[in-house]
Amino acid sequence: MNTITVKSPASVANLCCGFDIMGIALSGLYDVMTLTKREEKGISIKHIDKYNLPEDPAQNVAGVALQAMMDALQYPNGFDVIIDKQIKPGSGIGSSAASATGIVVAANELLGKPFGKKELVAFAMEGEALASGSRHADNLAPCIYGGLTLIRDTATLDIIELPIPPMYVNIVHPQIEIKTSYARQILPKEVPLKSAITQWANVAGLIAGFIKADYGLISRSLIDVIVEPVRSKLIPGFDEVKKKSLEAGALGGGIAGSGPSLFMFSENIDVAKAVEAEMIKVYKSLNIEYKTYITTIGEGVVVDNS
Repeated sequence: MNTITVKSPASVANLCCGFDIMGIALSGLYDVMTLTKREEKGISIKHIDKYNLPEDPAQNVAGVALQAMMDALQYPNGFDVIIDKQIKPGSGIGSSAASATGIVVAANELLGKPFGKKELVAFAMEGEALASGSRHADNLAPCIYGGLTLIRDTATLDIIELPIPPMYVNIVHPQIEIKTSYARQILPKEVPLKSAITQWANVAGLIAGFIKADYGLISRSLIDVIVEPVRSKLIPGFDEVKKKSLEAGALGGGIAGSGPSLFMFSENIDVAKAVEAEMIKVYKSLNIEYKTYITTIGEGVVVDNS
């Protein structure tokens, strides 16, 4: 193979209380990336989307991640990259992670799979650091492993794949942009012990709820007392969307990544449709443009054979 096309999924990180350590891959929302080997050294990037992202490989998330892999392999040749980005940058549903993971999975396939999943996450982290100013893998890991992942330790990339019961995921994306780098700057530098205890109890409860398929425990544990109170102020309509979604039967939810998108878990499609209707009402009343999605938890980057 000299050319490969992959679909790289959107993702939701944090899942309320699991800041920087938990994430899920989403079905049906993805970037499309085509990678072609070439004899000349270096990386050529072309975007065929509308977002005017940099095509200089040193300033492009995909380019930085791919270069990290090439350096590790001491790869003597180069690649041409075509990116059709369908996940809006700054949306909170893992746009930069989709670019960083899609490119390294594609290159790994073309080169005979010299690297395992953990190594691919490490390369992708180089691209994510360019986008957010921080080396975190909560969006990256589910894009490569699929499903739900827990990052027990970022330094060693101790990544645990977790089971998750059937559920639907509502996403509402108000058409504003919040840069991840800024959303990280406003986070509290210190956390009261009482808040920390509440937070790690909720993380433990959420993981136990996923493993036991206990929807009630999942619902009770989807609470963030540290990050959400700060970041939610950046998102118009946040409190109302959350309130109305819970009244419509959602298990719970909150900010997707650093926002401005919000996510909600629902146990069945009827509840998911009711939640979507409430989300639409809120943003129509605020006269803010929005997009909504009803999806499920999906697989990681896949080769596009269509």
